[in-house]
Amino acid sequence: MTISSPRSLTIIGAGLAGSLLAILLSRQGWRITLYERRGDPRIADYESGRSINLALAERGRNALRQAGVEDAVMAKAVMMRGRMVHPRSGEPELQRYGRDDSEVIWSVHRKDLNTTLLQLAEEAGARFHFHRRLHTVDFDAGYARFIDDRDDQAHDIHFTTPLIGADGAGSALRAAMNRKSPLGERIEFLDHSYKELEIPPGADGGFLIEGNALHIWPRGKYMCIALPNDEGTFTVTLFLPNQGEPSFANVRTGAEAEALFQREFADALPLIPNLRSDWEQHPPGLLGTLYLDRWHQGSKAVLVGDAAHAMVPFHGQGMNCAFEDCVVLARTLAEHEDTAQAFAAFERERQPNAAAIQQMALDNYLEMRDHVADPAFLLQRELEHALQERWPTRFVPHYTMVTFLHTSYALALERTRIQQRILADATAGQQTLQHIDWAALEKIVHEQLPILEGAH
Repeated sequence: MTISSPRSLTIIGAGLAGSLLAILLSRQGWRITLYERRGDPRIADYESGRSINLALAERGRNALRQAGVEDAVMAKAVMMRGRMVHPRSGEPELQRYGRDDSEVIWSVHRKDLNTTLLQLAEEAGARFHFHRRLHTVDFDAGYARFIDDRDDQAHDIHFTTPLIGADGAGSALRAAMNRKSPLGERIEFLDHSYKELEIPPGADGGFLIEGNALHIWPRGKYMCIALPNDEGTFTVTLFLPNQGEPSFANVRTGAEAEALFQREFADALPLIPNLRSDWEQHPPGLLGTLYLDRWHQGSKAVLVGDAAHAMVPFHGQGMNCAFEDCVVLARTLAEHEDTAQAFAAFERERQPNAAAIQQMALDNYLEMRDHVADPAFLLQRELEHALQERWPTRFVPHYTMVTFLHTSYALALERTRIQQRILADATAGQQTLQHIDWAALEKIVHEQLPILEGAH
């Protein structure tokens, strides 16, 4: 087959980013064709055990809004007001994300979101080819080969349109681009991996624990989290070192996993009846950060989402960042007649922001597993809220900037570093806020933190 149209684009990968981008571009008048290595999740069994639940924040909702699909997605989303922290002993405690229920995040199941976006993309005019794994690309000849893994059958196409890689962290298009001209690829893996489990609904179909929260069992060098789904279940994810005690090296069987939970997550164990079987059926997932010097190759190809900047999942921003990519790429394609210029403008705008959220995601892992139960951290949180209340347009908490506003990730990181220093200095040696010098803090805040657009 031959793909040729002055306003045509070919997207590799029909996951979340690929499907949303297809909607945005189709509605701008582009003719969009997508190739996906998996089967159609609307009719086939969806891959499970390797998909950490997704936290939808304002950036992601804004992208869905621009594509006209927010209502369809939010119909199955579950509100999470904050982190429900489960200590080793004592009662769980909710640490709110924002000031009230207007500042929350939403748990969405990957399969539900993907099938919704696929359907809406198809209705917008996009054409899908499933069971097509990209094998090789000859950019000079405009030739690509896809393989159907069900029968190893090859499917060749000639293309005259640019290729967009939305095919995830293991992107086949990125590999092809890298072979043609090195992209400066670096991958840094964490020394931790993850395993996915499930809390089923209660006998009445409702949640067995608080449904409007992200549950965390922080244990220093490892942790467990649980995110709610609209059918009353929780997706549970255990993050554990690859080596040491305990680790995936010595917790291999379902029985060993049960013993670990009995010792470290005792209140969670009764909630996970299929722990043994799920543990043995679901392989550990790797956690890493992907860095590239370049995301595009002239007018021939560009990468978005995880294919360009995969990150660890600890800020819940991977999907939101990818969706923001889609909005920016759709805009730069509308602003530039020349595709190479559009791709270059997209890369210039998004690269610094992707690098910033990748760093913040790594930072947030330490916060979630080590700091959420630490008294010094909790005192700084208390001061943070007090400063926000006094000067809400200047001292804007890190989480608010990243999650509830459209502040660029790069600017959010810059301001976060300043605010962290202010909080650490002000609380050094303090047990409470009783002796805080508010006049001195006011001077520092006004000198170092200009008014932030969008803050209120």
